[in-house]
Amino acid sequence: MKKIKCECGHINPEGTVLCESCGKPIEENQHIDGNDKGKLLNMRYDGSARRSQTYNRSIIDKTWNFFSSVKVGVWLIVITLIASSLGTIFPQEMYIPPGTDATTHYEEQYGLAGKIYYQLGFHNLYSSLWYMLLIAMIGVSLVICSIDRVVPLHRALKKQKPKRHHTFLQRQRVFGETKADVDLDSFKANLKKHRYKVREQEGHILAEKGRFSRWGPYVNHIGLIIFLLGALLRFFPALYIDDFVWVREGETKLIPSTDSQYYIKNEDFIIETYDENDPRYQESIQQQGGMVPSNYQTNAVIYKQAEDAVVGQESELEEVKRGDIRVNYPMKFDGYALYQSSFQQDEFKEMTFKLHPKDDESENLGEFTVDLTQPEMEYEMDNGTRVEINQYYPEYYLDGNQPRSKSKFPKNPAFVFYVYPEGQEQPEISFLGIGMNIDATGENDYKLSLAGYDVRDVTGLSVKRDYTLPILALGGAIFMIGVIQGMYWNHRRIWLQPREDGVWIAGHTNKNWFGLRRDIEKAIDGTGIEEPDDQQQLES
Repeated sequence: MKKIKCECGHINPEGTVLCESCGKPIEENQHIDGNDKGKLLNMRYDGSARRSQTYNRSIIDKTWNFFSSVKVGVWLIVITLIASSLGTIFPQEMYIPPGTDATTHYEEQYGLAGKIYYQLGFHNLYSSLWYMLLIAMIGVSLVICSIDRVVPLHRALKKQKPKRHHTFLQRQRVFGETKADVDLDSFKANLKKHRYKVREQEGHILAEKGRFSRWGPYVNHIGLIIFLLGALLRFFPALYIDDFVWVREGETKLIPSTDSQYYIKNEDFIIETYDENDPRYQESIQQQGGMVPSNYQTNAVIYKQAEDAVVGQESELEEVKRGDIRVNYPMKFDGYALYQSSFQQDEFKEMTFKLHPKDDESENLGEFTVDLTQPEMEYEMDNGTRVEINQYYPEYYLDGNQPRSKSKFPKNPAFVFYVYPEGQEQPEISFLGIGMNIDATGENDYKLSLAGYDVRDVTGLSVKRDYTLPILALGGAIFMIGVIQGMYWNHRRIWLQPREDGVWIAGHTNKNWFGLRRDIEKAIDGTGIEEPDDQQQLES
């Protein structure tokens, strides 16, 4: 590794711009020609050597240099923002109606654009591998950018001395000369009065305050890295769960994403509406064109599977919690939370059919009841007639000439029945649905008719668990601390160097040069030191 030895005797790492000890510019690293010796110094990172600007030999060096570039980091953020915006064109899969098949939903709702959107995987964009990779690359860029800059900056600030090379002072933005005797004691007292930390070395003075503000951007980076880590951890089910479950009244069902441990029983689903006679709500009710719900509520019981129980046996379930689930008032247990998200009223539960002669509906030859959630495929009636369910369409619709079902939920049930009257081997075929009763062959002697039905409400609950929120909150808090640290304070330094015929004074700050000039005016008040010039303004 190449070393650079300064005339003061200090050995600097390769790539150093200003000597770490005396501040003398290393001209070949300042990128100026011989006719431009008076140009202001590049004080970025106090002239310390950065790894990314020094080594470019191995693949590790090239990777480090790539991610240490601010331009690369900005482009990664821009690409991520563009990708994130693509995910908002259409709703993500988690926000489409529960129970809807995503493979057909986007095309049916949004046409060709929706189909392309789904095929490109944008319907689950924020959990996709390539999106997570973008987030990870931003995190890597933040880490490398921070290390590449904060380590040399810390080394430079730690080693700075009051005694600096005369060229270092002359090429500061704020610089002035005083050729007269001055009151150094008053100068130091004024600096301390304004909360400057004053150090001396062989008559040379360095006054400094607000150094901690230099770490503000890197505190920001730490906060962002923690925040991005929290976002990436949402990819792991152990830390983040966002699922959904439909539970019918009276049904006990396994809660998804709980490792088959917890079950929920929907004891009752309640909808309460505002009083239509109350004048406070009449305008809203008229605008809605009907009743306006005031409360959605599920009365539920949470069970836990016993350790020695057989999975699925309700008798082995142990009650954990009982209560109600309302909008914005979830039921919480063991790190999980159940939110009231959706509902369906009057879903068909059972249908009862009767058999009668085709020309006489008043005669009842037998009845059977079909459980629409788990229908049996065959029913035997008392008169010896056997009925088979050949096809069952829970949510019937006609696709051209073909009957199909939109979902597995019994919203619009329809059946193809095979009826085997006693003593007959060939079945009579019937098609039954809501408002439909079709003799498939036109030669049936018997007919099935709807004798009655039973309905029930269904509640839709979001299942959530999020252990990443504290990490996200911590990252956000640290980020804001960095913002405040870097925004409301600044690092100010004032050097004073004794000369044979007077003194030189120079100053530097990372921002707010007006504030530095004002501090210098207060420090030199009554000391005989002349006010320094802003050399950048003189150049312009």
